[in-house]
Amino acid sequence: MNCKLVCLTLFLASGLQAMAQKSYQLDSPDGKLKTVVNVDKTISFSVSHEETEVLAPSSISMSLEGDEILGLHAKVAKVTRSAVNKVIPSPFYKKAEVTDSYNGMSLNFKGNWSIEFRAYNDGLAYRFVTRKKGDIVVKSEEASYNFSKNYETFAPYVNSKAPTFEQQFFNSFEQPYVNEPITELNSGRLMILPFLVTLDNGKNLCITEADLEDFPGMFLNNSTEKPSLKAVHAPYPKTVEQGGHNRLQMLVKQREDFIAKTTGTRTFPWRAFIVSESDKQLADNDMVFRLASPNRAGDVSWVKPGKVAWDWWNDWNIYGVDFKAGINNETYKYYIDFASAHGIGYVILDEGWSVNLKADLMQVIPEIDLKGLIEYGKSKNVDIILWAGYWAFHRDMEKVVKHYAEMGVKGFKVDFMDRDDQQMVNFLYEAARICAKYKMMVDFHGVFKPTGLNRTYPNVINYEGVNGLEQLKWSPESYDMVTYDVTIPFIRMIAGPMDYTQGAMRNAARGCYRPINSEPMSQGTRCRQLATYVIFESPFNMLCDNPSNYIREEECTEFIASVPTVWDQTVSLDGKISEYVAIARRNGADWYIGALTNWDSRELELDLSFLGEGTFKAEIFKDGVNADRAGRDYKKEIITIPANKKLQIKMAPGGGFAARIFK
Repeated sequence: MNCKLVCLTLFLASGLQAMAQKSYQLDSPDGKLKTVVNVDKTISFSVSHEETEVLAPSSISMSLEGDEILGLHAKVAKVTRSAVNKVIPSPFYKKAEVTDSYNGMSLNFKGNWSIEFRAYNDGLAYRFVTRKKGDIVVKSEEASYNFSKNYETFAPYVNSKAPTFEQQFFNSFEQPYVNEPITELNSGRLMILPFLVTLDNGKNLCITEADLEDFPGMFLNNSTEKPSLKAVHAPYPKTVEQGGHNRLQMLVKQREDFIAKTTGTRTFPWRAFIVSESDKQLADNDMVFRLASPNRAGDVSWVKPGKVAWDWWNDWNIYGVDFKAGINNETYKYYIDFASAHGIGYVILDEGWSVNLKADLMQVIPEIDLKGLIEYGKSKNVDIILWAGYWAFHRDMEKVVKHYAEMGVKGFKVDFMDRDDQQMVNFLYEAARICAKYKMMVDFHGVFKPTGLNRTYPNVINYEGVNGLEQLKWSPESYDMVTYDVTIPFIRMIAGPMDYTQGAMRNAARGCYRPINSEPMSQGTRCRQLATYVIFESPFNMLCDNPSNYIREEECTEFIASVPTVWDQTVSLDGKISEYVAIARRNGADWYIGALTNWDSRELELDLSFLGEGTFKAEIFKDGVNADRAGRDYKKEIITIPANKKLQIKMAPGGGFAARIFK
């Protein structure tokens, strides 16, 4: 009798446990991607794409002050499902509109919180949602993203080798990739997003986040014992101190024991998992834009993307003039004259126009007559953009923005944030809002990756968060920018636009590169530089070299100046991560083609069937026969596109190909 009672008790207990554990499946619209969410003592989810496992069961939760853990012993109160298929206008993007098609599932839990999931044909996203009264304190957000195999990765570490994560939180979010298995990555260093995992069957997983607001950004850190990645967030700053580069930064000296203090009723950032069936699909992905909050700036017809003549990269090192070049009126008038002659809409005054070490943007150096330059620019149809260090801009932001907007400045390039804690994330939103109020554009440098703020505030016209061409002013001869160039279109560019700052006219073939601050050069060929204006998404795009060099290279300068910075349509033609990439983009009736290779010479056949019927011509720039030795060697031709719409191209080592196709 006792044995029967024990057996019955065990049977009932196991039955209750089975009833308590529930699984919820969500499929993508095309049925290829499946997500299974398990709710038991903890919450976990797994993802598969057809026969390929993308993520093994991975646990997620959020810990609040007061020992409340969202995800521990959670009780599902309600499940709601949805199917969405809509179009989002995207005026300053790589396409005129974005299709937003997904199946949604919201698991609503007792205790006034939920987790939302969205399954797209190209990936999955989830986010926490709370409906609490008053404010809440978030101690941590836990996530362990697990894999059944020790897959290879393309991992960008923070560009800090400091021994502690606390020290590593201060970084500029610029770093090349390492290509190593998960467990062989350096667990002593944080890794930034986007982060890519190469899966079985030629598929990839790219992890990033979107709609990051009033919350710190996510880093990843690996396990060396099993293939697993965990989320890490910077705690909230408790005390900060002015310092850093020219006293323009605020350095965190002490942190709180929580990551965010925020309103209790809100949605949290999306955790996004982009899945591709081929590498080339990654080069045209809209996940972050889709997930971002809609436009809050209202009418943005005043936002004018375009090209920018830039001073800092070339060190104001112009020649053939009758005045001393430098940060002065004569030099900037020369830049304005150059921009005007080539239809370039903007000239930027980078660091140096305001008094150094004062962190005060109202103090202009005596060599600069800012009002005079603005008026001179207007007479030439060229507008002025001002560089600003973070603290100089933040300390009296509205006063500064209002003052210079009334003077006629069209925007700011804000630099040296170098953090992504909640405080700094909130600064970006406040800067975007105030700049929009005064019809000013903003380009964020020294900043973490984009997470969709450019959709929410379309006056946020560009982002750095990329290891751009400035690195070649000082990096050693062993530095490999060429491989980086054919990696970022598949990873970093998924997050959004990137101010890579290309356009060098001094081009170094392999073995010829040297770091020269005042006369910097690119790695690879001239045509590589031209092609990046098509490949890299950049609505506010710099011409990094000096006007004197561009004037000597009229053909290339005219092409660069003519390439649009926003697009109506994008087609990813071909590519392999870290090896090569080819992309077509349309603006109006004209198509532009860009292709890049790594240090291997390469021949590609590009399928241009998207052109449709008819006869097309192309203005092409291709690597010269000696470009492998003299990077500046190129050839311009006008050709007829073959009737079969198959275009054969050849690139030198470190080379590129650029074209404009027209009827």
